[in-house]
Amino acid sequence: MSERNPARDRRRAREFDAFVAGAAGRLLHAATLLTAEPAGVNPYAQQLLTAALARTYADWDRLRGEDPYDRTRQELANRFARGAWRHPRARDGVLARLSPQERLILVLRLYEGVAEEQTAALLGIPADRVRAICTRAVAVMRSTPPRPPAARLRAAS
Repeated sequence: MSERNPARDRRRAREFDAFVAGAAGRLLHAATLLTAEPAGVNPYAQQLLTAALARTYADWDRLRGEDPYDRTRQELANRFARGAWRHPRARDGVLARLSPQERLILVLRLYEGVAEEQTAALLGIPADRVRAICTRAVAVMRSTPPRPPAARLRAAS
């Protein structure tokens, strides 16, 4: 077993802290879009992001030139895809009208700007399926306007 190197551990922690300071806001927004939770109340999105960042930190020394943002985004997407069925559908998020798969593809393609082929490889589906799902999700978002907050409150009563 190797000895701990305090200097290396401090450097690693500083590098990771700098990465989180720069990327956490955008990643949390992506996670919030994925979970379709309201921006102010997003415990599932925060949980997903925390787990993804923990995995990135654990792999930090092994990234070897790989972009930590891409790695964290990939981990976030994988965790969401694996666990989306366990969480009830949120009603108030911007993308709440979409299925979890539609939200995932829409967020990766349009919000994060991930190429169609990369998205397909990440999700293990053909690129033409990614294109079709993205097109359908955009059509759904354009076709049905979101309900105003007052209508949501009346419907919940």
